[in-house]
Amino acid sequence: MVRLVAVLIIFIPGVIAAIGIKLMRDTLFDDFHPIFFHTGIQFTVGLILFLAGLAFLGGFIIHRDRKNQKVKKSKLKENR
Repeated sequence: MVRLVAVLIIFIPGVIAAIGIKLMRDTLFDDFHPIFFHTGIQFTVGLILFLAGLAFLGGFIIHRDRKNQKVKKSKLKENR
């Protein structure tokens, strides 16, 4: 059950990032969706969705690796 929840946590931001890529691609190929008022808005929303999904996935991986002690601490944190 726990693994299923973890897969869903990873799957949903991946889908959001994929939707962002699709919106940006559609803007470049002049496939305009009527929900957006301008192609620039469509591209910006796609970029935001892509970056948000990518940031969540990256943060999840970093958090998991730090929890499992697979990432070394940086020298900047040791000097403080």
